Amino acid sequence: MDNAVSVDQGMTRAEARTASSLAGIYALRMLGLFMILPVFALYSGQLEGSTPALTGLAIGIYGMTQAFLQIPFGLVSDRIGRKPVIIFGLLVFALGSVMAAGADNIWGVIAGRAMQGAGAIAAAVMALTADLVREEHRVKAMAIIGMSIGASFAVAMVLGPLLNGLIGVPGIFWLTAVLAVAGVAVVVLLVPNPVVSRVRRDAEAVPSQFAGVLRNGQLLRLNAGIFTLHLILTASFLVLPLALRDLAGLDVGKHWEVYLTVLLLSLPMAIPFIIQAEKHQRMKSIFIAAVTVVMAAEVLLFEFHSQVLTIGFGLFVFYSAFNLLEALLPSLIAKMAPPDSKGTAMGFYSSSQFFGAFVGGTVGGWLHGQFGLSSVFLFCAAAALVWLVLAAGMESPRYLNTRMLRVGGLDASAAQQLAQRMIAVQGVAEAVVIAEDGVAYLKVDPGLLDEDELTALVAQNN
Repeated sequence: MDNAVSVDQGMTRAEARTASSLAGIYALRMLGLFMILPVFALYSGQLEGSTPALTGLAIGIYGMTQAFLQIPFGLVSDRIGRKPVIIFGLLVFALGSVMAAGADNIWGVIAGRAMQGAGAIAAAVMALTADLVREEHRVKAMAIIGMSIGASFAVAMVLGPLLNGLIGVPGIFWLTAVLAVAGVAVVVLLVPNPVVSRVRRDAEAVPSQFAGVLRNGQLLRLNAGIFTLHLILTASFLVLPLALRDLAGLDVGKHWEVYLTVLLLSLPMAIPFIIQAEKHQRMKSIFIAAVTVVMAAEVLLFEFHSQVLTIGFGLFVFYSAFNLLEALLPSLIAKMAPPDSKGTAMGFYSSSQFFGAFVGGTVGGWLHGQFGLSSVFLFCAAAALVWLVLAAGMESPRYLNTRMLRVGGLDASAAQQLAQRMIAVQGVAEAVVIAEDGVAYLKVDPGLLDEDELTALVAQNN
């Protein structure tokens, strides 16, 4: 592999195919999970034994199994290979979809949704991406996967209500199972086999780093943030479809029109703020403002959830901030994490996201049953207020880029000396050299970095 600090070449055709194929697999899986969100509360009343609390549990329980299993699945993939784990996870997900599709009582759907979450392939997909895409293009590949997840959410919010009118919720579960099996075919036929599978600290969780990451106060604040954001999202969609149908009087077949309009209007709203946050280094202030907007949106929905226009406006405000926060939070994780612990930090971040969905569904469903629909929006506003307090104490991030360089075989002493020499290079803020991997992880200021000196230093060591 080329050891140059910067590479002018783009992704190869194989790398682009790998990134798009794995993004498609991930997106199809998430599409199946998300399509249920805007329609299940409307359907659950037809299931034997259904209550608001159990409806919430059915919506959120996939997040619990996903949160607890995704890191272990990634670690297993280090031992037995990425593809077997991904294929197994997709088949488990398909099985859960079939269980939910065939259930005639709420407990059967809960079991199916838990099984869906048990097909936790996120960490294994990221690890396979790292195996197949060169270091200098890995961020780009991860971004493609991340964008596909965002796109799947937007499509699901519209497609779920549309498909509900055509094939019903059981039909959506069956379709989800078919998509998962199609994902297996993509893994087998389109995704290349990696020449070497090994632990890559920029993309995978490393057990020896767990304690350090979990003691990092700044990362814990960000984990609490993504936890709260998905708690609010899941809890809100427990009751929003009911508010549209029962209070605003909107026919279920027209719910998709509200979601589509809101999404189209809100998606462009995040772009100028992302530019301000990254390019003009206003990340913390814009982040705090976005959390405040989420809280304001939930207050609006608490006060005004009996008319289509007011619900639509509240959703527009919420989605505008949600889309922005979904972009800012991963960027903040990358900036705050130690250079060699990014994969571990992202693993716990992702688990926090899914666990937030579980708590949001479970607590939101219980509140709905005990205190009524409006209490869920009040709960979400209170959760956003707690998040705002946590976010206000966050350190301002340093605007650094992460680099990973191959430095060849080293013993521990030589690795430590090389890291010290790298830190002395202008523009290098942090450097960690892992001797057994022959890799250096750096955080650099791209505007100050002396590329020539760093390139020469790496060349001397190879």
